[in-house]
Amino acid sequence: MLRRLLGELRWGVLPVPGRLMAILFFVFLFIFPLIIDNRATVHMMTLACIFAIFAASWDLLSGYTGQVNFGHALFFGIGAYGSAVLHRDLGWPTGVTIPLGAVIAALVGAATCFPALRLRGPYLSLLTLAFPLLLMEIIRSIPVTSRFYLGGYVGIMGLPRIAGTPMDTYYVCLIVMLVSVLAMWKLTDAGSKYVRTGLIFHAIREDEIAARATGINTIRYKILAFAIGGFFGGIAGGLYAHHLTVAGPGTLGIMMSFQAIIWVIFGGIVSIYGAVVGVFALYPLVELLRGSAVHDYRFLIMAVMVIVILLFMPEGIAVRIRSKIERQCPRCKLSNVAWRRECRACSAALRYESDT
Repeated sequence: MLRRLLGELRWGVLPVPGRLMAILFFVFLFIFPLIIDNRATVHMMTLACIFAIFAASWDLLSGYTGQVNFGHALFFGIGAYGSAVLHRDLGWPTGVTIPLGAVIAALVGAATCFPALRLRGPYLSLLTLAFPLLLMEIIRSIPVTSRFYLGGYVGIMGLPRIAGTPMDTYYVCLIVMLVSVLAMWKLTDAGSKYVRTGLIFHAIREDEIAARATGINTIRYKILAFAIGGFFGGIAGGLYAHHLTVAGPGTLGIMMSFQAIIWVIFGGIVSIYGAVVGVFALYPLVELLRGSAVHDYRFLIMAVMVIVILLFMPEGIAVRIRSKIERQCPRCKLSNVAWRRECRACSAALRYESDT
């Protein structure tokens, strides 16, 4: 087992710059609190880990299947409220309520997919945008005397924290983020030999009619995509609510949905890792500018950065960097360092006519 792991590390990770950078990035995240022992910074990075799960779940649903969801905060909010209600009414611990809240979000994701099956393009996006707004107004309109009262405009407060200390909470969120991102990456990997959902999601995004003509049950896989996206969005919502000890209507806000879209587009859509890069590049930047001299212009600075990326790197900054440092072999499809002339596996030429 150890020999196989070392062999995979030697031949499958170290020669591929993108994978090596990803490993170094996660190693940095693990040792980060040991280097910078600052409560506010650890809190910021904990939220970044949570938002990375949320953004990657939007990329899985909208990027890979083409079902552009403008109301992805619905799953985030249901995960938060679901976990909060289970703890308030049943007294269950966070280790149980957060996954169950995510399951509820997955079921809601599958249910909300049915009205959207006949819609495409902007009509689907507008329909999905309406769902979290509708739920937000329902929560606010429930009277205090009702047994289903969810805190109104304030939300459900006094939730238990994920762990005893901020550093423990950070490591829990980091591990959950790592496992979630790896799971979503595997589910969307078109080259996987064991999981075929990635290839089918790609086919649905490129041409749904052609995919249906080949025998693919596109309705089933679209529902599956909504359920998976809802599940991981609910995981992020549950972690967010217990980290801040409150589940409020803000988790269903329009800005929560559009922030995920901005992070994914900045990092690189249809990549999963691009969503993680987008969150860890933009969110800490905005938070670090909060107490600076340009406090009032921090969102303007972020908007300018996003516009620049859209103009010069429309595929996203992470995808652009990877395309510059890696090159895929035209014969065996193996990733190689961009400056190699021959594939490290089959020795096929890696230089194209456009390179000369």
